[in-house]
Order: sequence, then structure tokens, then C-alpha cells
Amino acid sequence: MKKLLLLAPILLYATTLFAQSTGTSVSSPKNIGPMTVAVGDSMRKTNDIIQNIALTKDLSVFYSFIKATNFAETYKSKGPITIFVPVNEAFAILPASKIDSLNKPAHFWELTGLIANHAIAGSLTARDIEKQINGHKGLATFITLAGSKLTAKIDANRNIVLIDETGGESILDRFDIKQSNGMLHVVNHVLVPKVRVI
Repeated sequence: MKKLLLLAPILLYATTLFAQSTGTSVSSPKNIGPMTVAVGDSMRKTNDIIQNIALTKDLSVFYSFIKATNFAETYKSKGPITIFVPVNEAFAILPASKIDSLNKPAHFWELTGLIANHAIAGSLTARDIEKQINGHKGLATFITLAGSKLTAKIDANRNIVLIDETGGESILDRFDIKQSNGMLHVVNHVLVPKVRVI
């Protein structure tokens, strides 16, 4: 009995110490080392695509282009829509003259086509895309909301790679971010459609 009474304060102290230590690491993650915040972490699955892109500063260039084209209503619609959103750094890869021209009113339809080229009808997870790739001998083709084609393949590192109509390749860096009206995947390059004469 005496041993049990002596053991009780030690157990109580250990429990208190563990609780404090756990509370510290949860409320202040900096105490356990650097943490990486991935693109899309601020998104909520109850928000639609536009609400979530607006929340994510790493996707602000794409968001500004959506607003410039009045395409926001499409991405706020009931859907479902699968969207491949390029990070801001992806736009820096494009020639500066291209970005400048896209911002001009005379290139409104070209910009609209570019934004629509990043979405397909339906809600597709990375696994769904992979199944279609495997079911079509290593290459799957999807028609975007712009009416252009995106080809998907799996590379040697098991990444899903999207190939646009100009031959540009983009990797799904972050995938399966659920939206209230579809699915969002973050890509590392802009998906450029072929220029169409209207």
C-alpha cells in the first residue's frame, strides 16, 4: 500500500508533464521544428473552387486571371468540376511578354481560353486519372472546358503528368483537394491550349 501511495505522485507528475508537452506541440508547432505549409492547406471542403482559390496566396495569379475573365461563375457553379491550378511560380516561367499581353483587353478571349483549359467536367481524383491512364495503354485524354485536349501519363517517378496541346508538361504537385463543387489539383506549370481562330 505504501508503495502505491509513493507511486501515485510520480504518475501524477508524469501525466501533467506529458499533457503540458503535448499541449505545447499542438498549440505552438514552431517548438517541434520547422513546418512546411503546402499549397491548399487553407482550403475548406465546404467552400467552392473560387472561395478556396481566393484563400490561397500561392494561387493568386490564377485567381486574378479568373476575375479578369468573368469565369468565376463557372467555377462557382454546382459542377462537378475538376480543376488543375498552377502555382504563382508557374506563371513566372512564361515569357513576360505573354503575361503582359494576356492582361490586355484585346486578349480577353485568349485569357478566357487559358483559364478554361485548366478544368474538365466531372470530379476526378488522382486515382481516377491513374485508372484512365492505365486503361488506355499509358495515355489518357481529357477534354477541357475550353474544348481542347489534355493528355495524362505517369512518369518514371510515378508522378501524374499533364501534357497540353503545345506539348508543355505539368506535374500534379498536390492532388485530391476536395471542393464543395468538385476536385482541385495543384500543378507546377501553366497548361497552354493551341491558339484557335474564331
